[in-house]
Amino acid sequence: MNLSSLLAAIPGAISQGILWGVMALGVYTTYRILNTSDLTVDGSFATGGCVVAVCLVNGIDPILSLVIALIAGMLAGAITGFLHTKCEIPAILAGILTQLGLYSINLRIMGRSNTPLLKVDTMFSKAQDMISLPSQYVGIMIGAVIVVVIVGLMYWFYGTEIGSAIRATGNNERMVRSLNVNTQMTKMLGFMIANGLVALSGALVAQSQGYADVKQGTGAIVIGLASIIIGEVVCGKKGHFMYRLSSIVLGSILYRVIVALVLQMGLSTDDLKLLTAFLVAIALTIPVMIEKRNQRNRYKASIDG
Repeated sequence: MNLSSLLAAIPGAISQGILWGVMALGVYTTYRILNTSDLTVDGSFATGGCVVAVCLVNGIDPILSLVIALIAGMLAGAITGFLHTKCEIPAILAGILTQLGLYSINLRIMGRSNTPLLKVDTMFSKAQDMISLPSQYVGIMIGAVIVVVIVGLMYWFYGTEIGSAIRATGNNERMVRSLNVNTQMTKMLGFMIANGLVALSGALVAQSQGYADVKQGTGAIVIGLASIIIGEVVCGKKGHFMYRLSSIVLGSILYRVIVALVLQMGLSTDDLKLLTAFLVAIALTIPVMIEKRNQRNRYKASIDG
């Protein structure tokens, strides 16, 4: 393993980690805030990439393309929310159904399975022309600005009355319903916000890597969960809401850095999904082991006392 190549891979990993961190924030919305599992992610991530690719190829401004991709993701989330709240389909199954349908929709959007973006202007190519820096550092700069804005907006929104109702729905739905809050509406909004962020991440990744593919979202939900869990293990689950949101992005960056380092050590790309499963399993196990150790220590302390 060459140390120089190892260090050279880290900026690119950080750049990708920040962009995928937006997706992890979307997964966090359903997984932690709504306390449910939404498997729409694999489909809506690809939807964001497909929509932004078609927009860019047709001459639409890169930033406006991101907005359109965000709206497309919110529509995908609305479908899952409708199936779950109105049709009373379990959230996991509703997400699977939407994800399944999105594959065909994404093919319809692009008209093919893959669309290259090497000959069109993207946010990243324009910024690189302006500041003349390597693409990895341009990705870090753009991603950092976008993540700061998104985290700030999420912190503000979830402090409003509607945002607080969404958080309360995930904590205690019956209590919220007893206060005459329409929990179907709060769930619907949660699914829309989550998948809007996921699609936005897919659009950013597509612009960054220079192509969009209908299969680019495969395994996105696992990567999102890995980012959340790694962030919580490193930073802890407690703390200010802004702190917890920031820890998710940090978890995404750490995940990408770990993957880059392992690849530089000679791991085959065919084994990446196995590595992801291993990392998630370890990250889920560590808090359990720590809690068991703390319980044993408290038990011993109570006996000694």
